[in-house]
Amino acid sequence: MHSRPDADDPRLAELSEGRILRSILSRTTPGAHTLLGPGDDAAVIAAPSGSVVATTDTLVHGPDFRLAWSSGHDLGWKAAAVNLADVAAMGARPTALLVALAVPRDLRLSFVERLADGFRDACAALAPGCAVVGGDLTVSDVLTVAVTALGDLEGRPPVTRAGARPGDVVAVAGELGHAAHGLAILFGRFRDGDAPIPVDPSLLGPGESAAVAAQLRPSPPIGLGVVAAAAGATAMMDVSDGLALDARRMADASAVTIALERAELGDFPERALAGGEDHALLASFPDGILPPGFRAIGTVRERADENLLCDDLPVDVSGWDPYRDWDSVAG
Repeated sequence: MHSRPDADDPRLAELSEGRILRSILSRTTPGAHTLLGPGDDAAVIAAPSGSVVATTDTLVHGPDFRLAWSSGHDLGWKAAAVNLADVAAMGARPTALLVALAVPRDLRLSFVERLADGFRDACAALAPGCAVVGGDLTVSDVLTVAVTALGDLEGRPPVTRAGARPGDVVAVAGELGHAAHGLAILFGRFRDGDAPIPVDPSLLGPGESAAVAAQLRPSPPIGLGVVAAAAGATAMMDVSDGLALDARRMADASAVTIALERAELGDFPERALAGGEDHALLASFPDGILPPGFRAIGTVRERADENLLCDDLPVDVSGWDPYRDWDSVAG
């Protein structure tokens, strides 16, 4: 993508809030569930089932992304995807996103336009009918993207983490460990000292481009959340902090032990267990039920001393913790 001449791409400090918002909103599309979209004090979203699923997530420059690695489009896409995945994990269909931006004054207008494009394109690809319906804009030294996502259960009860039962099959939809692989490539190959530097695609080998894309532009199986709920999933959650940590959360919420099979975790089981940001869907189903798009990776057992096993052995992987694991160097 060619950059625009600076004269046609002013810094945000040179523009009014109204001008920036008009540019952002001109790039959104109407949502299928939107009764009143951007432009008023609040949006109005249809909730045919009478129940609304709501979730929120915040991406902050530094711990959550680096502008040296992520384009505006990448960031908009990822911010949408991680929130859509949380809605899908409840068995709901995403209906709307609300986006609050805190942006540095020296960013170019083209960046926030590409950010808006990323939100629009992610919704179209991952959750057709969902759209950005409003939000807020303010100034900050640190670029921050805060998203609230809404969803409709369509008359079904929510699928929580707490329903897994002994005898259930544990299954996953989506990839495990790819985003962690991509992050390892970024930190291992695209830094000058501690400072991140732009990604050079020519330096990526077979499979590495897909891994970096899984980190910067994840594509969770959003539509399979509804499929799982309709099939009778007893528990479900988004795998955002690594399979080991998130499976433990499901096991604790359900008061069971989850027993995984290493052979079912792919070619790099340790990466699958420890790596974060896959945004796959982890679910449990009654024995004999496995809807299309899900693959079995283990079983649910009566609660034992250990809440998580892999090949009948305790798992000593902790998973991603932003307070412990993030690198404070920006870029």
